[in-house]
Amino acid sequence: MITAQNKLGLIFFPAFDWAISPTHPEREERLLYTQDQLREEGVFDIAGVTEYKPLVASEEDVARVHFCLPDVASVITESHLISAGGAIKAGELVMDKTEQKAFALVRPPGHHAMKVVHGNRGFCNINIEAVMVERLRERYGPLRVAIVDTDCHHGDGTQDIYWHDPNTLYISIHQDGRTLYPGSGFTFEDGGPNARGRTINIPLPPETSDEGFLYAIERMVLPILTDFKPDLVVNSAGQDNHYSDPITNMNFSAQGYARLSELLNADIAVLEGGYSIQGALPYVNLGIVLAMAGVDYTAVREPTYDAACIEQPRNIMPFIKKVADEVLAAYFNPSGERGMPGNYDVRRKGVFYDTDMIREEQVESIMICDECAGTLKIETSSSANPLSLCVEIPIGACDRCRDEGLRIVHEGKKKKGKDYAHIVLINRRDREYVRT
Repeated sequence: MITAQNKLGLIFFPAFDWAISPTHPEREERLLYTQDQLREEGVFDIAGVTEYKPLVASEEDVARVHFCLPDVASVITESHLISAGGAIKAGELVMDKTEQKAFALVRPPGHHAMKVVHGNRGFCNINIEAVMVERLRERYGPLRVAIVDTDCHHGDGTQDIYWHDPNTLYISIHQDGRTLYPGSGFTFEDGGPNARGRTINIPLPPETSDEGFLYAIERMVLPILTDFKPDLVVNSAGQDNHYSDPITNMNFSAQGYARLSELLNADIAVLEGGYSIQGALPYVNLGIVLAMAGVDYTAVREPTYDAACIEQPRNIMPFIKKVADEVLAAYFNPSGERGMPGNYDVRRKGVFYDTDMIREEQVESIMICDECAGTLKIETSSSANPLSLCVEIPIGACDRCRDEGLRIVHEGKKKKGKDYAHIVLINRRDREYVRT
């Protein structure tokens, strides 16, 4: 019998009752073929690999992370709560030391869901990794977390949620936003004024193959992780970089994914994208599972694999090496105006919910602070919801930021019904989540 070097927990949730449409690439078959493949390959006969059922996240778990408008129930289904619950289960298995590592193979995915949620964008309603991380912080106390997103699409939602958090390092490796949805994720996007250098984007050109991806891990990601020293490493394990994926333009292989997982050595992996349902996902997931368990994965191979067909063009490595210089500078020598403590940094954002065809406008203000992540104020309106006020007081907020957050809410209530349709408070310091 084969024995895993790392005790590994696997959590499955195919979400039989949720799909954008019967023929949409984000549908239940994404996981059914993987389940069949893992059973056929005898993965569950490996000593130390155990399957678990997901938990069901609560609405409070969602409200801890997101400003959902008009409310949490209107933007989610039970499947979203179970998908997030699968991620939470993976996190708790690791934090309780029941397992050394855990992989949540769940859907719907989540990394395009931003801080404010008016509907579905990029197949995502709520950010399941963020819901997991914040549940773990609530239960286990302060955690220094690194989220490494290897989905082919830039994880603009996770970036948005952690833009101002100095205790969360977000690294996204993705196809260059000039060539793929959502059109973001450039090296100059490096975090808000209280968390400069905590957002790291690694845009790779189309046709990048194993060589380029593994270079990015070894020369960029690993040195940054070594310096950051996280308590927990989470892999947003999107698999649409595969050469056979129908909606992207990369040349990554199952072997490459397995090697990436081995090098990254994440504590927790959570499935994100990947839409080559038969040609890629069963083999990529098998490779990731074996790598996380510390079992030999060198025999994993797709039936259509041809090294010559996915060879990386020569002009790609010089581009990636240039990106590496920008990435390392963004982390080790972040630049940008910060402003004086007590003042606000303001940015305006337009967000398009491509699945639900909703257009949103935001004015986001963050208080500059030397002691905490700063109080966050967002005024948001969309084609689905009128103007609303959203305020977050962060975990470990200093007294000034806590008082400022409560003051903004108090003043906003005077305008309730006149200027603001909804007022939402996320008070992480006092574990208070209020909607009026």
